[in-house]
Amino acid sequence: MRTRLSAWGLGGHLRRLLGVRLGRLHQHRPQPMSVTAIGFAGDIGGLPRISLVTPSFNQASFVGKTIESVLSQGYPDLEYIVQDACSNDGSAEILGSFDGRPLEIHIERDSGQADALNRGFARTSGEIMGYLNSDDLLLPGMLHTVGTYFRDHPEVDVIYGNRLIIDEQGREIGRWILPGHDGQVLRHIDYVPQESMFWRRRIWDKAGSRVDAGLRFAMDWELILRFADAGAVFRHVPRLIGVFRVHGAQKSQADFVRHGAHEIGTLRRGSYGATQGKMARLLHHGRFLYAHRIADAAFDKALKQGESI
Repeated sequence: MRTRLSAWGLGGHLRRLLGVRLGRLHQHRPQPMSVTAIGFAGDIGGLPRISLVTPSFNQASFVGKTIESVLSQGYPDLEYIVQDACSNDGSAEILGSFDGRPLEIHIERDSGQADALNRGFARTSGEIMGYLNSDDLLLPGMLHTVGTYFRDHPEVDVIYGNRLIIDEQGREIGRWILPGHDGQVLRHIDYVPQESMFWRRRIWDKAGSRVDAGLRFAMDWELILRFADAGAVFRHVPRLIGVFRVHGAQKSQADFVRHGAHEIGTLRRGSYGATQGKMARLLHHGRFLYAHRIADAAFDKALKQGESI
């Protein structure tokens, strides 16, 4: 029931009153993106191969921008797979315009997003893995940030960063600045920006080498929970990495109430169990959101002062 109430907007109103951005997609009126270029200065020697998959179906309005945001990274060892489920909206022509560029495009029917991801990942060989939906973006230089972090922290299995949120026209409407990784909170609610998450193949293999094709809404959280159960070492990288696009063609709120809430509720009960009482969980979550507000205020100050973000 709590998940359904959040889906109907009650949770969003409370977060707005408390000044909490996490969990909210529409935060302010559309404005030009506050971050359009992020430089990378560092040693690029010995960077690991990154395998990135983009599943797509009828996203002609956005898929070209998504692909360009990846290819323009200039990452020296990138394996990029686009899985299109036989789109009929002109996507084929857009994908064809990338002929000769360093990516693989596979057009074949699948049984949904998770199946497309599994097909794409089965074609990859990189040490580092991740996926970017066909309406989202990577900020410039972020694959270098990802590759460098994994190279310099061999003990880490999974990383994720912060996100910007944009509308259909590419105008900024919000951001999620996380305060750091909290394994307890993650077992209760998924705040990880999916488009900013990357992981090592070793933990992918240990956790079953698949995305759960039986899920429509919570497949990324379910994968995260399996990573955690497999003993993954998580780190939050305090950088903007991904851009999440909100638009009318996404899965509807009605679908979420009907299907997504059930998926999330099932995962929450299975992952949390009786390890923490309700009051203790609420207090822990509250402390996490307070830390988020502090991190968000620091980000805002750095943005106004033109510091590296």
